[in-house]
Amino acid sequence: MNIPTKIAGRFPLFLSSAPLLPSSSSCSSLPSRGLRSLSLVPILHSRRLRPKMAWSLEKLDAAAFEVTQLGVVRPATEAHVDEAVEALRAGKVIAVPTDTLYGFACDAWYFLCDCSSLEAVHRIYEIKGRKHTNPLAICVGDVLDITRFAVTDHLPHGLLESLLPGPVTLVLRRGESSMLEKSLNPGLESIGVRVPDCNFIRGIARGLGSALALTSANLSGQPSSVSIKDFENLWEHCAYVYQGGVLPSGRAGSTVVDLTRLGKFKILRSGSAREETVAILERHSLEEEGPSS
Repeated sequence: MNIPTKIAGRFPLFLSSAPLLPSSSSCSSLPSRGLRSLSLVPILHSRRLRPKMAWSLEKLDAAAFEVTQLGVVRPATEAHVDEAVEALRAGKVIAVPTDTLYGFACDAWYFLCDCSSLEAVHRIYEIKGRKHTNPLAICVGDVLDITRFAVTDHLPHGLLESLLPGPVTLVLRRGESSMLEKSLNPGLESIGVRVPDCNFIRGIARGLGSALALTSANLSGQPSSVSIKDFENLWEHCAYVYQGGVLPSGRAGSTVVDLTRLGKFKILRSGSAREETVAILERHSLEEEGPSS
């Protein structure tokens, strides 16, 4: 989830109150019109934002969860959503699967007013060995939540619903009415927002009734994680590590696109869904910006 530009590095994850997981699978298909859903068994590619992967944890081999005997590791199922929410409210850091990579998450909302969450944000930076000048993104539970934190009224009707939920990070302006605290990623007028196509993390966001600060579960500068084994050396820093199996999307992470300018878009990181993302943006009459001079 490291983004090769100054603006792209800064995204946390926020969420709002809404019903919890609609099903017991972690990153299974949702009744949404967003990019694509994920499954442990890859299905054929389509021209939408990415291959559909209807990710059902119940179909995982039981051996995949042997690691749950190791204390902090839990299966990423609906039954463990409340547990994850309580850990976040206590100011803890957890590791979770998304529709792209595994990530470290904490409660970003209480970061605004609660020192325990402020400490959790700092702890994520420490765990990763990440510079505090590199911003975090926010992750929200539903597309409608985005308007609480970022400016979207300049975007074509239906664009957000066409892109999300899915493997895309949208960089948007915060605006004066944004509910984000200025101390979150200070000095930046923009914020990266995700709505992953993953029931588990969205269920946590909804149960928390707020937002998650999210970043990839790896040491800064090291390869991203598609399996909990990839960051086993960092488990000790997490209250819980949620097992979602080996993620099938590869290590490219989400596609990051800057949508701060009216009628324009700029790809900041190609990620796993560049082609499909660009097609959707152009279908909504947005023009791609060239490289900065």
